[in-house]
Amino acid sequence: MKKTILIVDDHTLFAQSLQGLVNSLQEYEVIKVLKNGQELVDYFNANHKRPDVLLLDIRMPVMDGMATILWLKEHFPEQRTLALTMELDEEIIIKMIKLGCRGYLLKDIDPEEFLYALESVFTSGYYFSEEIVEMLDNPASRNYGDLTAREVEFLNLACSEKTYKEVAEMMNLSPKTIDGYRESLFEKLQVKNRVGMVLFAVKHKIVSL
Repeated sequence: MKKTILIVDDHTLFAQSLQGLVNSLQEYEVIKVLKNGQELVDYFNANHKRPDVLLLDIRMPVMDGMATILWLKEHFPEQRTLALTMELDEEIIIKMIKLGCRGYLLKDIDPEEFLYALESVFTSGYYFSEEIVEMLDNPASRNYGDLTAREVEFLNLACSEKTYKEVAEMMNLSPKTIDGYRESLFEKLQVKNRVGMVLFAVKHKIVSL
């Protein structure tokens, strides 16, 4: 039995091309193409067949991807969802991860990588490309069990929408000390940027969101 895909994207030409690509894959098929989040809400509420994976654009009229993933988190938190967008913005990426997005793909992704992303969502539960976050291949080697209480406090705040300056003020620490916490966590978790840190913390439930 083929794995099912549902596409939510208001760009008709792109959506149709994506549908053709998915349907050309032996193990997958597109069961529906919708133009915005409201159409998805109506589709789900009508008890139509839910997909194995939902491909979701972010910039859409009526109900955008952010509002859609928020609705899914509340009503269908088990739904596997991949963002497929042109938005390469750290704040948006972090928000989507926190709201339960299983992957964040750019629309110029190679077909081979796209297929690998689909497979990864089924095998490991997540997929984030190198353009989004560079992480090492062996997460078991990361020393996240060695985090101090203050590092965990910093990590929780860093996983919010606050700037590092605001985090420093909330923790009553200097920006230089906050920089030290950040670099220490980058090393312990073996990540290279804030998005990687947030992704790791969410996946391993180090932070409570």
